[in-house]
Amino acid sequence: MKQRENLLRLKRFRIGELKRQMTTLAGMGGGVERKLADLEESVLRERQRANDSDIGRLAFPSFLRAMDSRRENLRATLVELERERTQTELELDRVSEELKVLELATEQETRRGAEAELRKTRVRLDDLSMSRHLRKQALTSSS
Repeated sequence: MKQRENLLRLKRFRIGELKRQMTTLAGMGGGVERKLADLEESVLRERQRANDSDIGRLAFPSFLRAMDSRRENLRATLVELERERTQTELELDRVSEELKVLELATEQETRRGAEAELRKTRVRLDDLSMSRHLRKQALTSSS
């Protein structure tokens, strides 16, 4: 029983840990999406500035290549975060199922123990009733 209680605690802890990890991954994904949006705004601002001067028009293609590279890196990060989120979600489902099985087994064991105790009590009461009945019968037959 002690081992099962430890397993239950461990599974509950793991579920909490996985939920925290899911929250962290969601927050990180939101941060990367904000960076992507900021990058797009930055490109638009620089495009407008580039149109204002000849040097800007010459430098803008280099800036745009650097931003494209950064955009691709951010998108790759988003894909990786989504992959991690999916794996974490699968792990969370698996551990939740294991916890459910352990809880059901513990519940059944507890129920079986209570039923066994109830049977013992009934047997004791039946024995007491039987001995009382036999004493009564012995007293009435000897009178």
